[in-house]
Amino acid sequence: MKVAVAFDHRGVELREAVLEAVAQAGCEAIDLGVKDASVRVDYPDQASDVGKRIRAAQAERGILVCGSGVGACVAACKIPGIRAAICHDAYSAHQGVEHDDMNVLCLGSGIIGGAVADELIRAFLGARFNTSDPRYAERLEKVAQMERDAARELS
Repeated sequence: MKVAVAFDHRGVELREAVLEAVAQAGCEAIDLGVKDASVRVDYPDQASDVGKRIRAAQAERGILVCGSGVGACVAACKIPGIRAAICHDAYSAHQGVEHDDMNVLCLGSGIIGGAVADELIRAFLGARFNTSDPRYAERLEKVAQMERDAARELS
C-alpha cells in the first residue's frame, strides 16, 4: 500500500517515527515533507498535497501530522472524497477504517510520542473497510451525497 505522508513545521517532530512505522507496516511512504522545522509550512498546504495524491490514486491512504492534529484534520476534510480523522487511540485508528472507510490519519506531535504514533499507524494501515455489513456502505453514500449537495449549493 502507498501512503502519502506529510508534516507541517510542528508535525516534523514525529517525522522519523511515522516514516519508520509506515515501513514496518510493510507500506511505501510517499514523503511529501517537511524535513525540518526551520521554515514554516502550513498544514492546509500539506493536507492539500495528501488529498491530491489520494484523489489521483497515487496513494491509497494518507497520514498528516501537525502540532495537535486538529488543523490537519479540518483542512483534509474539506477535500471531497477525503475522510480524515484525528486519532490518539488505537481503537479509533482501526475502527475509523473498518466502519467509516477513513483514508487519512491525523496525528498531533504535541499530543503523542513516537511509540503511540507507531501503534496508531499500524492499527490504521492494518485495518480494512468492512464490506460485510451494508450499513457502513449506506452511511458512506450519505456522506458522498452531502459532498455532492454542498458542491451544487456553491455553484
